[in-house]
Amino acid sequence: MTVDATHGVWTYAMELARALRPSGIEILMAVMGPALSPHQRAEAAWLDHVGLCEKPFALEWMKDPWRDVTQAGDWLLELEEQFEPQVVHLNHYCYGSLPWSAPVLISAHGCVLSWWQAVHGEQSPRSWSRYHAEVSAGLRGANLVVASTSATLDSLTRLYAPIPRQLNFQNSSRFPEFRRIPHGCDGSRFLPLAKREFVLSVGNPGDEAKNFEMLDAVAGHLPCPVIVIGKESAGDGGADGFFHLHCLESPTDEEMALKMGQASIFALPTRYEPFGFAPLEAALAGCALVLGDIPSLRETWGDAALFASPDDPKAFAAVLNAVVENADLRREMSHRARQSALQMTSERMGEGLLECYQGLVVRQTAPLEVDVR
Repeated sequence: MTVDATHGVWTYAMELARALRPSGIEILMAVMGPALSPHQRAEAAWLDHVGLCEKPFALEWMKDPWRDVTQAGDWLLELEEQFEPQVVHLNHYCYGSLPWSAPVLISAHGCVLSWWQAVHGEQSPRSWSRYHAEVSAGLRGANLVVASTSATLDSLTRLYAPIPRQLNFQNSSRFPEFRRIPHGCDGSRFLPLAKREFVLSVGNPGDEAKNFEMLDAVAGHLPCPVIVIGKESAGDGGADGFFHLHCLESPTDEEMALKMGQASIFALPTRYEPFGFAPLEAALAGCALVLGDIPSLRETWGDAALFASPDDPKAFAAVLNAVVENADLRREMSHRARQSALQMTSERMGEGLLECYQGLVVRQTAPLEVDVR
């Protein structure tokens, strides 16, 4: 399984690994990109069925990564030869085109081109043409592509077509090439605590898609503080680049769980989010959700969250103020969010992926049937 240290991919890999532990599966995680933190390395060390191999190759979405991508491909094929896996699970697109011996599953976690369109409202520049070609080839090389939302799968077919729509699994036509498997989380790690009057948001303030500049403007008109938990400062301006947001950088897991448990409301006016573990964790912690009105979040949360356009500060402020000022609405939305989140378990995610793995193995090992009519 290819993995990197970014929050979304790492959280997904760890939740999945924990969920697959009872199945007896052994996982070799090939970690690329920035080095794992000591906490991440310790988190993996607790899992006796997981091994780590690490190389600091640039990731496919980074600036001019292609020499590293080529070298990483050679390394990954060497690992396959040594480890002899039954399935190769990629959390990065480009490597789907490698000459793997085992069947290949790609988990889609969003992409640069869809991010660019959501943030800038236009197609990505020509400088991303190599990325487009490499991702297209990777997707065509995979046996199965899974994502947490249909919105993500739709964007992949729109941006990287043509991609074959069906795979003919031996005696198992219910396995399409594209399959939706919602992400899940261990609900015991995020619990509601005594609520305090503040709004919480989570994300990298340097990511334009998170839209924290707009949240900063909205926060100036709220009767309670807005706390942002992130890893990087946003640039010039007030403290941490903002005038009204209170920023907490690089929290421990305990600090994150504490803040989520205490927060009354979780707000994220994001323009782009393929799934989002932060809203899920906040919902488990009993926060009412106020989210950017985008297809993936609508699909995931339905009537368990309140939505407003991420491009309309007045509309977002109106919805957020309504939840802040109305205790009954806040309690109702908190209940809805938590009940919905409790259905998004890591066990269900693991069961879905395990079924995919089994289907791929059956297809790989099934004898070739020849119609001689």
